[in-house]
Amino acid sequence: MIYKRSSALFAQAEQVIPGGVNSPVRAFKAVGGTPIFVKEAKGAYLYDEDGNQLIDYINSWGPMILGHAFEPVVSAVIEKAKKGTSFGMPTEIETKIAELAVSMVPNIDKIRFVNSGTEACMSAVRLARGFTGKDKIIKFAGCYHGHSDSFLIQAGSGAVTFGTPNSPGVTEGTAKDTLLARYNDLSNVAELIEANSNEIACIIIEPVAGNMGCIPPKEGFLQGLRNLCNENGILLIFDEVMTGFRLTKGGAQELYGIDADIVCFGKVIGGGLPVGAFAAREEIMNCLAPLGPVYQAGTLSGNPLAMAAGLAMLTTLNDDADVFVRLAKKTEYLHKGLSEVLRKNDVVHTINRVGSMISVHFDEAEVVDFETAAKGNNETFKTFFHDMLKQGVYIAPSAFETWFVADALTYEDLDKTIEVCDSVFSK
Repeated sequence: MIYKRSSALFAQAEQVIPGGVNSPVRAFKAVGGTPIFVKEAKGAYLYDEDGNQLIDYINSWGPMILGHAFEPVVSAVIEKAKKGTSFGMPTEIETKIAELAVSMVPNIDKIRFVNSGTEACMSAVRLARGFTGKDKIIKFAGCYHGHSDSFLIQAGSGAVTFGTPNSPGVTEGTAKDTLLARYNDLSNVAELIEANSNEIACIIIEPVAGNMGCIPPKEGFLQGLRNLCNENGILLIFDEVMTGFRLTKGGAQELYGIDADIVCFGKVIGGGLPVGAFAAREEIMNCLAPLGPVYQAGTLSGNPLAMAAGLAMLTTLNDDADVFVRLAKKTEYLHKGLSEVLRKNDVVHTINRVGSMISVHFDEAEVVDFETAAKGNNETFKTFFHDMLKQGVYIAPSAFETWFVADALTYEDLDKTIEVCDSVFSK
């Protein structure tokens, strides 16, 4: 494939945008080479500025669960835009999507809309601190909850040692209130709780991790967290920015039968527009201003275009009883096909999958946390990424990102993806 125009556009962007991108993973630093500039997309396909068609397994990092330019979403946005794009005042559509979301997700009474997943997680932690009167939080290595200061923390040397900032601009004072645990390791979490008795406001987790590849929770892990929180007066926050309205209508809470205290949303809930949200039972949500003392606000929160897109998306998912079954079957088909050709070509690998999230790890060991994910052969992944791209298949440009399967993908698309993977390693 030719990327002449993408290369020229990237060089132009670098002059006025830091690194040429508005989100770091887009810069291809993890895989090398020049990022692809997209011109348009439809259904399961991207069309870049050089005229190449690509089968898309990023789906805007998750929200395009039904495919790009999904007609009900596009029509809803167009019709709403004709009536104005922003008011900074309440609109009826905010209540409509709130009512629908609350009806679809278990264990939430009220929801507040914001503009991104980062904002949702940041606000959820603030709310947890305000509700409990405690300062510290536990997060998990490898889980990404946005770029708020509290979440950009790397590990300390043990349970009593505070984490340290892993980004300039994050203060030591912020870091001291963030404790880092190992994903899928209940004993490690219990140790942190014991070492910081009655100081922890919340535990925040991706119930299915998507930012170190797709990593499912071990059996009993989420229930164990729920039990620890109940025993120690800690709120459990599920960051369902990726999993919400993707794994099932009710997200990971429904899939695993675990009730979180606060749930964060993004991606699918906005239908492709910038939307986030956080939700909880009434007594927690009523701590938010203007009802309570915990302040959170946003001029563009509940933006009518974003609400129209989200309402159209959630309505479709709510009305289509088979969509999540179809997605899971397609992802399973892809999993089996990829694993078969990788084994045939003697490629060391592990594939993780939950619902319509899937990732390929080039290591034979089970991948259960950030440490095991990091053991994968990154050089093999780089080759895999670029050779797949050359043959028209676009996967995440990082070994530490999940793939997302969209309902718009056909089995012919899946077969082509498997055939391309075979050709990559049968050279």
